[in-house]
Amino acid sequence: MQKFVSQYGVVFVLVLLCAYYSFATLNPQHPADADTGRKLADYITQQLPNAKVLIVVRDSADDRVFAAAIQQALDDANLVPLGVVAGEPSDVVAELRRLGAAGTTLDVIVTHHFFASRPVLGETRLREFANEFPSLSNVQVIKPSSYTWPTFLTRGNLLSVGNQVAVTAIIAIAMTMVIITAGIDLSVGSLMALSGVLAAWMIHRVAGDGDPGMTTLAFACSAAVLLSAVIGLQTGVMVTAIDIPAFIVTLAVMRIARGMAYKVADGPSPIGIGSETFHSLSAGTLVGIPNPVILMVVLYVLSYVLMSHTALGRYIYAVGGNPEAARLSGVPVKRVLLFVYAICGALAGLGGVMEASLFAVGNPNSGVGYELQIIAAVVVGGTSLMGGKGKVLGTLIGALILAVISNGMYLTKVDSYTQMIVFGTLILIAVLLDQLKSKRWRF
Repeated sequence: MQKFVSQYGVVFVLVLLCAYYSFATLNPQHPADADTGRKLADYITQQLPNAKVLIVVRDSADDRVFAAAIQQALDDANLVPLGVVAGEPSDVVAELRRLGAAGTTLDVIVTHHFFASRPVLGETRLREFANEFPSLSNVQVIKPSSYTWPTFLTRGNLLSVGNQVAVTAIIAIAMTMVIITAGIDLSVGSLMALSGVLAAWMIHRVAGDGDPGMTTLAFACSAAVLLSAVIGLQTGVMVTAIDIPAFIVTLAVMRIARGMAYKVADGPSPIGIGSETFHSLSAGTLVGIPNPVILMVVLYVLSYVLMSHTALGRYIYAVGGNPEAARLSGVPVKRVLLFVYAICGALAGLGGVMEASLFAVGNPNSGVGYELQIIAAVVVGGTSLMGGKGKVLGTLIGALILAVISNGMYLTKVDSYTQMIVFGTLILIAVLLDQLKSKRWRF
């Protein structure tokens, strides 16, 4: 039992959480995406090939995608719709009155659950329109079929969880290495802010409000990540050469980096980036999977190989287990520590660039509290704060556990104060389990 809990406990917890939130969020689903829109259009072209169609949606980005898919599919079938109404029920009423007054025949209103369930398209209101305007006497409303499914397991929500966890999980890779060496890095949140602001500042200086080229983007992002890596390296130098506790060094660097971010941004206001190319680095997808999730998976595979199948990985564990014994065994302890702190800075910088890309701004206030989330993911994933024990894949599971809890509590409408209590309690439980494992379950 002890071995099972030690090796698979976090996976079991993640599965239980997913099962619980799947049950807790079991609700009627009303699809309104592009694929659903195309299916509706195919149904109309097959069943009502000569119908006069009006598309009705709300004025939102998702609804416009839904409407555009319907319109494009109808156009491809040579069934040109009468138009698209994107707005409020009053806009629908105005359009129906306009069509009725002009004597334009209308056969089908294609919409989604929101409008189909509103009085404006209910039987009573449509009957009133039919009595007033003969050309509207045969109107029928067509909408996508609803079904029951956990909101937690919808594709959009799962992709949201993936995007939510990507930055935290990527930085947690390096934090895992640092904690395995019995260190800590409290500066990662501030380095995120500095990196994002620096990348945004450089892009803005070169391209202004225009769209920069890939060379400019690559240079700006690389420079921001490199600066963070250099700061991380300096942290390692102070920890190894001067023997200052990592907690103190990184606490100071946290303040310094945050101040530098404010200096670069010339205050607390974010630096906007009007580049669609830069935004697409984090907001884009590849084969339907968000780019940050793909990058996260690649980095975890590489870090797993590094920690499990290379001499450097064995050195990192050795330094955390017993640095003096590792030194006597020929392990370059100082160089190993320099490496892990430099990597921690670099991945924090990468996380900052990803955040800036996702929100299209370099915000000096970003990353606040991220260091606690990242450390929590590492600890929940089973890495010992005493050093020498831990796995990067466990850290990924830990980050997913935190993301699932956060997302699940949001979906079940748990207030933010309760969420803080839950996360704090979770960290305490993780540390308690770590202590119990180190004492072989003996009090």
